[in-house]
Amino acid sequence: MRVVVIGSGMGGLSAGIRLVSTGHEVTILERNSYAGGKLSEFSVNGYRFDAGPSLFTRPDLVKELFELCGENFEESFPYHRLQTLCHYFFEDGTRVQAPADIQLLAKELEDKIQVPAKKTLYHLKHAAELYNLTKPVFLDNSLHKFKTFFNRKAFRALFNLHKIDSLRSMFQSNNKRFKQPKAVQLFNRYATYNGSNPYKAPATLNLIAHLEYNLGAYLPANGMHQITESLVQLAKNKGVKFEFDTQVEKIKVKDKKVEGVEANGKFYEADVVVSNLDAYYTYLKLLENERVAEKILKQERSSSALIFYWGIGREFKELDIHNIFFAEDYRREFEAIFNTKTLYHDPTVYVHISSRLVSSDAPYGGENWFVMINAPAKRGLFTEEAIAITRKQILAKLERMLNKPVEKLIEAEAVLTPDEIDLKTGSYLGSLYGTSSNSRLAAFLRHPNFSKKIRGLYFCGGSVHPGGGIPLALLSGKIVSNLIQNNYQSK
Repeated sequence: MRVVVIGSGMGGLSAGIRLVSTGHEVTILERNSYAGGKLSEFSVNGYRFDAGPSLFTRPDLVKELFELCGENFEESFPYHRLQTLCHYFFEDGTRVQAPADIQLLAKELEDKIQVPAKKTLYHLKHAAELYNLTKPVFLDNSLHKFKTFFNRKAFRALFNLHKIDSLRSMFQSNNKRFKQPKAVQLFNRYATYNGSNPYKAPATLNLIAHLEYNLGAYLPANGMHQITESLVQLAKNKGVKFEFDTQVEKIKVKDKKVEGVEANGKFYEADVVVSNLDAYYTYLKLLENERVAEKILKQERSSSALIFYWGIGREFKELDIHNIFFAEDYRREFEAIFNTKTLYHDPTVYVHISSRLVSSDAPYGGENWFVMINAPAKRGLFTEEAIAITRKQILAKLERMLNKPVEKLIEAEAVLTPDEIDLKTGSYLGSLYGTSSNSRLAAFLRHPNFSKKIRGLYFCGGSVHPGGGIPLALLSGKIVSNLIQNNYQSK
């Protein structure tokens, strides 16, 4: 079949590679001059930055794509497993290093914040159980097909529904387990991995910690953008056609079936169209269906981010690849993000430094700091004045908690706001993960990977099932490919 994929984010690349590998003719149309969506890169004054995602988990999903194309993953895609997952900084001066070895992690938390080691080990065992129970239903298959629920693994998950812990919030679960505020805050932060609020999101999301601690965290040898570069080359080698600087204007539909798309004044005929664009924009702009678009907006959007990219003219030995500087009042930070939709005056600050492993990412003696705070998905909030105030607050926090100057060391700088994320990646309001997971039914309310009204129209990427982030976006492409194959073979 002729397949047109709209957008070259992780979901679009995954779907495109899988579909071309099964014999279909695939064209990916990308409105930017580069591929990858949020997973792109840029350089300023000799410092290279990954623009978006900075954590790499489940490399097996990338490996699958290489194996589908008959290429050697280990030779083509060098990457490193991280031995230290994160450095945590608290306002009272407490510092915690999180080793990848969970036994060492348990000892570190026991020594530094007085959490009995057995509680940490139990929490991560429970996270693994949550993941293994929910994976067959919520991650690997369409949640909107009846047959997903009629197999042995699905029955097992449904039989053990009480173990999924969906009736409590992450905070309630973690607070009862640990009781120690710093440990609760440390494990609550995993709600931010899909743009949610730990004080509202179901405790089921504690499974996210399993990905990092039990399955491992990684960094590609050349930085995160290597994932995009490798998958684009893989797709091209297999025969996928890319057309960049190509703005799709309309999905053509006749008799409730797709005919193709219009882009840059040209018509691309297609039997199947896969939209990697935000589902909201797909309906509003490409299908001109305001009713469905407005229905999507009834779901709460995930958080966005305000990011400063700083080239720092010295090395900070106390920092690692991933670093977290916690807000003193975590609850109020999330109330600001999701309730009042304002920028909190004392935000949690995340600092990613890829040059700790990829030395070419910064000049000798320097570091490339990706400095991010969680922010509301909201237009008009990020004025020059607001950005300047937030910049000052972040710098004050870093200098206070590191007890060292930072601002005067900045040699290169760039900023990315939620408004620009929306503009560059088509993520409505800059929400990084589409909709939030701040309710027990959030997973079921996400838009499905296919249209129930239009034959031949499918959806992938962070705004649809199973969600945002690199692993889930790659899985969305896999689900779409399987749906198309099953529909095609049944005819």
